[in-house]
Amino acid sequence: MAGEHGCGRPRVAVSRCLLGEPVRHNGNHSRARYLTDELAPFVDWVPICPEMEIGLGTPRESLRLVRSPGGPRLVGRGSGLDHTPAMTALAAERSAGLDADGYVFKSKSPSCGIHGIPLYAGEASLDRHNRGLFAGAVIDDHPLLPVEDEGRLNDAVLREAFTERIFAHARLRELLRSDWRPRDLVDFQSRHKMQLLAHSTEGYRETGRVAAGAGTRPRAELAEAYETAFRTALAVRSTVGRNVNVLQHCLGMLGNELDPVRRADLAEVIASYAVRRVALSVPIALLRHHARSEAATYVQNQTYFLPYPDELGLRNHVVG
Repeated sequence: MAGEHGCGRPRVAVSRCLLGEPVRHNGNHSRARYLTDELAPFVDWVPICPEMEIGLGTPRESLRLVRSPGGPRLVGRGSGLDHTPAMTALAAERSAGLDADGYVFKSKSPSCGIHGIPLYAGEASLDRHNRGLFAGAVIDDHPLLPVEDEGRLNDAVLREAFTERIFAHARLRELLRSDWRPRDLVDFQSRHKMQLLAHSTEGYRETGRVAAGAGTRPRAELAEAYETAFRTALAVRSTVGRNVNVLQHCLGMLGNELDPVRRADLAEVIASYAVRRVALSVPIALLRHHARSEAATYVQNQTYFLPYPDELGLRNHVVG
């Protein structure tokens, strides 16, 4: 099928312990099997352990965030040593040179956690609404970068959303680093229309508006504007309702390719997905099957049908 994920292999930054490396404070690892067993064959990892990179070694004393007038400090639990300057400098360096389509952080880490990190005053925990010092700096610098932690990736919906975004980012990165021409950007937009529409009607329109200006704007300005619009659109979570809208659009575009019986069958399956009786993979598979004729080339070419490798099986869950 022409609209395969194929072009673009994601580069994914990841906490080293999640790949099974024994770099945690206790000398152990936190291997995440979705990453190492399922996703690994399809991505290139950029492993990072900020605590090791500032020279703490392993095993080491655990760290925590401590309240201070100038903002949270990262200190050793037992020694009270302040590692904030070193970690802040490393975060700035790593963030500035980050070349990745997504990032998977270690959960519950005062360095790498993306949510729920406790802030202490003495031995009292004041709140649990903080990010790790390193992760927070990276996220602030790259607000449109897909980020998750290994705990949240256990949720089927979040796992699918993250994976879809990193493959889309990789395709765009590959295009913009090539010797692309304005028509290539227009073609890229055309192939991604239904995928964008499944996320954001506004984003679908904005990316289309920017792409329509290809050839009339300076190359660098056009690339920056499109990249921002594209990433912003995909950052909006897709919903059952938006997917139903796209499925119905695609069904309509098949036109005379379907006889009344097959059209009715497809409409029934889409309706079943709308009321959460079947997984998204069911209407997707049927539409892909019926879009194989030459007359249905536009539908075939939509990345919506295969936004990442089929082997990952990420659309097989029924949304609750």
